[in-house]
Amino acid sequence: MAKVKYYYDSETLSYRKIKRKKRTTFKYALVFVVAAALFGFLFVSIAGYFIESPKERQLARELQNMELQYELLNKRMDDAIAALENVEERDNAIYRLYFEANPIPEEQRRAGFGGINRYKKYEGFDNSQLITESNKRLDILEKAIVVQSRSLDEIAKLAEDKEKFLEAIPAIQPINNVDLTRMASGYGYRTDPFTKVRKFHFGMDFTAPRGTPIYATGDGVIKRADNASTGYGNHIRIDHGFGYISLYAHLYKYNVRVNQRVKRGDLIGYVGSTGRSEAPHLHYEIFKDGERINPINFYYGNLSAEEYDILLQKASLENQSLD
Repeated sequence: MAKVKYYYDSETLSYRKIKRKKRTTFKYALVFVVAAALFGFLFVSIAGYFIESPKERQLARELQNMELQYELLNKRMDDAIAALENVEERDNAIYRLYFEANPIPEEQRRAGFGGINRYKKYEGFDNSQLITESNKRLDILEKAIVVQSRSLDEIAKLAEDKEKFLEAIPAIQPINNVDLTRMASGYGYRTDPFTKVRKFHFGMDFTAPRGTPIYATGDGVIKRADNASTGYGNHIRIDHGFGYISLYAHLYKYNVRVNQRVKRGDLIGYVGSTGRSEAPHLHYEIFKDGERINPINFYYGNLSAEEYDILLQKASLENQSLD
């Protein structure tokens, strides 16, 4: 039971029971509730500062896991960048050098992104710097990969062109050594067989019996197979591309037609003595960008080093040509 309180009434000289007014009771109750609420708020605030809630512990674990994932991501980016740098070094120092292409400068490979701030959405967080730097590195890595990919596409195209060039360029002797009687005359000043005057001989003469097979020295397209050029008689011209044309003169007959595509080693005609010729032989010339050049430099495809040395010695002799 609640204690009953009394007070002494001096007028009546007696004790009277203290009666609490409802207003006072309400005021006391209100003060108690406010004090309790304030105490509870302070307690929760202080406890929340020192004691983690299950939700906070879960968020903290998620944050730690995120930071770990970003660290692992950065480690993987380090490995990827190291591997890419190795490819880039070989690209510049080997591939592009071999195919005579300019190296890609470092500033182009590692260029950033100008203009608007691409990373504004990552600002305002506890780990904004970590997230922003990771995304910057990832963007630069992706761009470097794109640059390297395009470079490798270019190298592949250059390799394809190089392969076509190596297949097209005249690279074998037009008559097999087993069918060859002798190498009669080389490129340079020789004595004309008809006028006996010393004049420049723009090709090489291969002596062989009439009907000896003649072979295309490189891939190309037959541009001419006629006898409409003075002195050459029946002759064939093959356009190899890349500025190269090979000419085969004094033929007995053809084995190709105009606009026919041929491969290196294809039979194109037979040795004869048509046109301005003293005896059966093949007169062979090579043009580069419209200029006649020495064919002696274009036999690496089917001659050994010893055979090439012998041919070189014979071609250097200043004798009489056969046409």
